[in-house]
Amino acid sequence: CVEEIMGFVPHVIVTHPCSPEDNLDVYRLLGGIFGRPAEAAALAADLHAALDEARQTGARLPREKVLYLIWREPWMTVARSTYISATLAAVGWDSCPELSEPRYPAFEWDAPWLSDVRRVFLSSEPYRFRERHVEEVVRLSGLPASLIDGEMASWYGSRAAAGLRYLAELRRKLAGLE
Repeated sequence: CVEEIMGFVPHVIVTHPCSPEDNLDVYRLLGGIFGRPAEAAALAADLHAALDEARQTGARLPREKVLYLIWREPWMTVARSTYISATLAAVGWDSCPELSEPRYPAFEWDAPWLSDVRRVFLSSEPYRFRERHVEEVVRLSGLPASLIDGEMASWYGSRAAAGLRYLAELRRKLAGLE
Protein backbone atom coordinates (compact mmCIF):
# COMPACT_ATOMS: atom_id res chain seq x y z
CA CYS A 1 0.00 0.00 0.00
CA VAL A 2 1.40 3.40 -1.01
CA GLU A 3 0.28 5.06 2.24
CA GLU A 4 2.21 2.55 4.36
CA ILE A 5 5.35 2.87 2.21
CA MET A 6 5.27 6.66 2.62
CA GLY A 7 4.57 6.40 6.36
CA PHE A 8 1.05 7.82 6.06
CA VAL A 9 -1.99 6.03 7.38
CA PRO A 10 -5.25 7.64 6.23
CA HIS A 11 -8.04 8.32 8.72
CA VAL A 12 -11.71 8.89 8.25
CA ILE A 13 -13.46 11.46 10.39
CA VAL A 14 -17.18 10.88 10.73
CA THR A 15 -19.52 13.53 12.09
CA HIS A 16 -23.28 13.33 12.43
CA PRO A 17 -24.80 16.42 14.01
CA CYS A 18 -28.46 15.92 14.89
CA SER A 19 -29.08 19.49 16.05
CA PRO A 20 -27.45 22.89 15.51
CA GLU A 21 -25.84 22.66 18.97
CA ASP A 22 -24.02 19.48 17.91
CA ASN A 23 -21.87 21.62 15.63
CA LEU A 24 -20.02 22.89 18.70
CA ASP A 25 -18.53 19.41 19.21
CA VAL A 26 -17.69 19.21 15.50
CA TYR A 27 -15.82 22.53 15.67
CA ARG A 28 -13.89 21.41 18.76
CA LEU A 29 -13.03 18.05 17.18
CA LEU A 30 -11.85 19.45 13.85
CA GLY A 31 -10.10 22.39 15.46
CA GLY A 32 -8.12 19.92 17.56
CA ILE A 33 -7.35 17.53 14.71
CA PHE A 34 -6.16 20.27 12.38
CA GLY A 35 -4.49 22.45 15.01
CA ARG A 36 -6.93 25.31 14.50
CA PRO A 37 -8.36 26.01 17.97
CA ALA A 38 -8.75 29.76 17.34
CA GLU A 39 -10.78 29.14 14.17
CA ALA A 40 -12.89 26.55 15.99
CA ALA A 41 -13.53 29.02 18.81
CA ALA A 42 -14.57 31.70 16.30
CA LEU A 43 -17.03 29.29 14.64
CA ALA A 44 -18.41 28.37 18.07
CA ALA A 45 -18.87 32.02 19.06
CA ASP A 46 -20.67 32.74 15.78
CA LEU A 47 -22.90 29.70 16.26
CA HIS A 48 -23.77 30.75 19.83
CA ALA A 49 -24.79 34.20 18.53
CA ALA A 50 -26.88 32.67 15.74
CA LEU A 51 -28.55 30.26 18.18
CA ASP A 52 -29.41 33.19 20.45
CA GLU A 53 -30.96 35.08 17.52
CA ALA A 54 -32.92 32.00 16.41
CA ARG A 55 -34.24 31.31 19.91
CA GLN A 56 -35.18 34.95 20.45
CA THR A 57 -37.10 34.95 17.19
CA GLY A 58 -38.85 31.72 18.15
CA ALA A 59 -39.72 33.11 21.60
CA ARG A 60 -41.30 36.25 20.09
CA LEU A 61 -43.79 34.25 18.04
CA PRO A 62 -46.18 31.38 18.76
CA ARG A 63 -44.81 27.97 17.79
CA GLU A 64 -46.08 26.85 14.40
CA LYS A 65 -46.41 23.34 12.97
CA VAL A 66 -44.96 23.09 9.50
CA LEU A 67 -44.57 20.57 6.72
CA TYR A 68 -41.11 20.60 5.13
CA LEU A 69 -41.24 18.90 1.73
CA ILE A 70 -38.11 17.27 0.35
CA TRP A 71 -39.52 15.15 -2.50
CA ARG A 72 -42.42 14.74 -4.88
CA GLU A 73 -43.78 11.51 -6.40
CA PRO A 74 -44.02 10.32 -3.74
CA TRP A 75 -44.44 13.34 -1.49
CA MET A 76 -41.84 13.12 1.29
CA THR A 77 -41.01 15.15 4.36
CA VAL A 78 -38.64 15.05 7.34
CA ALA A 79 -39.10 13.33 10.70
CA ARG A 80 -38.41 14.99 14.04
CA SER A 81 -35.14 13.03 14.34
CA THR A 82 -33.49 14.99 11.50
CA TYR A 83 -31.11 17.92 11.65
CA ILE A 84 -33.55 19.87 9.47
CA SER A 85 -36.33 19.43 12.01
CA ALA A 86 -34.08 20.51 14.89
CA THR A 87 -32.94 23.57 12.95
CA LEU A 88 -36.53 24.58 12.16
CA ALA A 89 -37.46 24.07 15.83
CA ALA A 90 -34.78 26.56 16.88
CA VAL A 91 -36.90 29.37 15.34
CA GLY A 92 -40.22 27.97 16.56
CA TRP A 93 -41.27 25.81 13.64
CA ASP A 94 -42.18 22.24 14.63
CA SER A 95 -42.05 19.79 11.74
CA CYS A 96 -44.88 17.37 11.11
CA PRO A 97 -45.51 14.51 11.36
CA GLU A 98 -44.50 14.01 14.98
CA LEU A 99 -42.44 10.87 14.48
CA SER A 100 -38.79 9.89 14.55
CA GLU A 101 -38.74 7.06 12.01
CA PRO A 102 -38.55 6.75 9.14
CA ARG A 103 -36.36 9.82 8.92
CA TYR A 104 -37.84 10.80 5.53
CA PRO A 105 -41.44 9.56 5.45
CA ALA A 106 -43.64 9.49 2.40
CA PHE A 107 -47.21 10.68 2.93
CA GLU A 108 -50.54 11.28 1.22
CA TRP A 109 -52.37 14.59 1.34
CA ASP A 110 -55.26 13.03 3.27
CA ALA A 111 -53.06 12.02 6.26
CA PRO A 112 -54.85 12.95 9.53
CA TRP A 113 -51.80 14.71 11.02
CA LEU A 114 -51.90 17.29 8.21
CA SER A 115 -54.79 19.02 10.03
CA ASP A 116 -52.21 20.32 12.55
CA VAL A 117 -49.97 21.89 9.89
CA ARG A 118 -50.14 25.69 9.48
CA ARG A 119 -47.50 26.26 6.78
CA VAL A 120 -45.72 24.25 4.08
CA PHE A 121 -42.12 24.69 2.97
CA LEU A 122 -40.84 23.33 -0.34
CA SER A 123 -37.11 22.74 -0.16
CA SER A 124 -34.58 23.47 -2.87
CA GLU A 125 -32.90 20.11 -2.21
CA PRO A 126 -32.74 17.20 -2.71
CA TYR A 127 -35.77 17.78 -4.99
CA ARG A 128 -35.64 21.18 -6.65
CA PHE A 129 -39.13 22.55 -6.02
CA ARG A 130 -40.21 25.51 -8.16
CA GLU A 131 -42.94 28.13 -7.96
CA ARG A 132 -45.33 25.88 -9.92
CA HIS A 133 -45.00 23.33 -7.11
CA VAL A 134 -45.94 25.97 -4.55
CA GLU A 135 -49.21 26.54 -6.43
CA GLU A 136 -49.81 22.78 -6.54
CA VAL A 137 -49.21 22.42 -2.78
CA VAL A 138 -51.53 25.34 -1.98
CA ARG A 139 -54.21 23.68 -4.12
CA LEU A 140 -53.67 20.29 -2.42
CA SER A 141 -53.38 21.53 1.15
CA GLY A 142 -55.18 24.85 1.32
CA LEU A 143 -52.23 26.13 3.38
CA PRO A 144 -49.76 28.94 2.88
CA ALA A 145 -46.71 27.52 1.13
CA SER A 146 -43.35 28.90 0.12
CA LEU A 147 -40.00 27.89 -1.26
CA ILE A 148 -37.16 27.52 1.25
CA ASP A 149 -33.41 27.26 0.76
CA GLY A 150 -32.69 23.65 1.65
CA GLU A 151 -28.99 24.30 2.17
CA MET A 152 -29.73 26.85 4.86
CA ALA A 153 -32.01 24.42 6.71
CA SER A 154 -29.86 21.32 6.39
CA TRP A 155 -26.17 22.06 6.01
CA TYR A 156 -24.16 21.86 9.18
CA GLY A 157 -20.57 22.66 10.09
CA SER A 158 -19.22 26.04 9.09
CA ARG A 159 -22.57 26.97 7.47
CA ALA A 160 -24.74 26.28 10.54
CA ALA A 161 -24.74 29.85 11.85
CA ALA A 162 -25.71 31.29 8.45
CA GLY A 163 -28.52 28.74 8.22
CA LEU A 164 -29.94 29.71 11.61
CA ARG A 165 -29.80 33.40 10.70
CA TYR A 166 -31.55 32.69 7.41
CA LEU A 167 -34.34 30.78 9.18
CA ALA A 168 -34.74 33.47 11.86
CA GLU A 169 -35.04 36.15 9.17
CA LEU A 170 -37.52 34.03 7.19
CA ARG A 171 -39.62 33.39 10.30
CA ARG A 172 -39.77 37.13 11.08
CA LYS A 173 -40.56 37.97 7.44
CA LEU A 174 -43.40 35.45 7.20
CA ALA A 175 -44.79 36.72 10.51
CA GLY A 176 -44.79 40.28 9.12
CA LEU A 177 -42.07 41.52 11.47
CA GLU A 178 -39.65 42.48 8.67
